[in-house]
Amino acid sequence: MTEAISSSHNEALKEVRKLAGKKWRDKLGSFVAEGEDLLEAAEAAGWHPSARYVTSDSGLEGIPVLPHVMASVSQLGSGTRAIGVYPQRWAQPQGPLCIALWGVGDPGNVGTVIRSALAFGASCVALGPGSADPWSHKAVRASMGAIFSMPVAKVRSASELPGRKIALAARAGSPLQRVKPKSASTGEAGRADMAPVTLVVGAEREGLSDEFVAGCDDVAHIPIAHADSLNAAMAATVAVYELTRITRP
Repeated sequence: MTEAISSSHNEALKEVRKLAGKKWRDKLGSFVAEGEDLLEAAEAAGWHPSARYVTSDSGLEGIPVLPHVMASVSQLGSGTRAIGVYPQRWAQPQGPLCIALWGVGDPGNVGTVIRSALAFGASCVALGPGSADPWSHKAVRASMGAIFSMPVAKVRSASELPGRKIALAARAGSPLQRVKPKSASTGEAGRADMAPVTLVVGAEREGLSDEFVAGCDDVAHIPIAHADSLNAAMAATVAVYELTRITRP
């Protein structure tokens, strides 16, 4: 039986702590997921950890760590019984429906969009300049494991985004329900297959720049009754649902 790690100064655990910072995540090309639910989601999606740590009294598979030492490594306020270290996987932007985030700096919003994108059948989430790191602890946690199943891409310019580009603005363009994805062909059971399209969502306060919007093929907004605007993650969720609704049989 493997002896449990009993010191918070253990070199392997020091690396786990380093991965709390973007500098080290970028340098090592790795990230941390905490919690049995996230590790189960990773396993179900075919991701294998480079290291897996578990509390010594948990009965879980992995490198045993004394509970108080694990608590000193965990970034969760409630602590955790399992931590996995995984290699980052960057995808290429792809259709038929790509959700692009431009300047969305809140990692919680980024993780929530990744979760919504998976739930409603988007093809990928592309992160443009100024968007938060999807491999940060907060983003991974907010994705509730969707980060392991949803392709995530990093882009520098709108020219890298697939298909027709729809800029989501607060009070500009047409109501979103009138900007329907074009059909590329008719699939099984008479379902319309969507031609490639990218929905672009900007930062909550600044939104998308006028120059960026001018370079898009369409501009759309979500009609709202009383609030001035929507949270970026909520707006992206509503929009991806609306865009995929007509493609469902």
